[in-house]
Amino acid sequence: MPDQIKSKVDDPELVLRRRRQLADAAVELFSARGYHSTTIRDIAEHAEVSIGLIYQYVQDKEDLLFLALLQVLDSYKDQIPLALEGVAEPLERFCTAVRRYCRVNGESVAATVLAYRETKSLRKERRNLIKQKEVETNELIAACIRDCVEAGLFVDVDVEMFTYQIVMFSHAWALKAWRFSQEMDVEEYVDRGLRLMLRGVLTGRGERQLKSARCCGAWEAGA
Repeated sequence: MPDQIKSKVDDPELVLRRRRQLADAAVELFSARGYHSTTIRDIAEHAEVSIGLIYQYVQDKEDLLFLALLQVLDSYKDQIPLALEGVAEPLERFCTAVRRYCRVNGESVAATVLAYRETKSLRKERRNLIKQKEVETNELIAACIRDCVEAGLFVDVDVEMFTYQIVMFSHAWALKAWRFSQEMDVEEYVDRGLRLMLRGVLTGRGERQLKSARCCGAWEAGA
């Protein structure tokens, strides 16, 4: 966890575990009641801990909001490279990265929505850190796009714009969960989204490779 958050506990594993517990409780309450309406006492009661225990691991409510938002960003940075291990072919790497990004959002719907609603409540230096981490996360996707361009599988696409199309597509699963979750699961959402996105960027070689690799499970169904 970031050095900006001070803890009175020295055991790193215990700090990590407790902060995750507290951040999870905070996300639920911030989402239901709003950040400004939620108190440390509310969070303590929801997490079934004492107020004093909370102050062993964080200094204030903003620390918990910051931790909650970092958890999602860190999940991208941890899980996308893990999913890409052993995946060598550029197009399959691209599809795998997009799928894992969406899965993280599927597992963190409340935190993703909270990021859009309450990042502004963080102090400036923390907002800047969130932005920096977003750029680092986006690079994981951008690198896959560039690899596909270099391999002749994508046209010479605007990498920055395409990356943010993917980011916003992934976030939309959480932001519009009231609609999408009624119609499909996250796997179908990714398949349908990839079909739409890839049609605009694939070369002929890329189309042939995609069908052969079947890294987009619904490609044939929608072709």
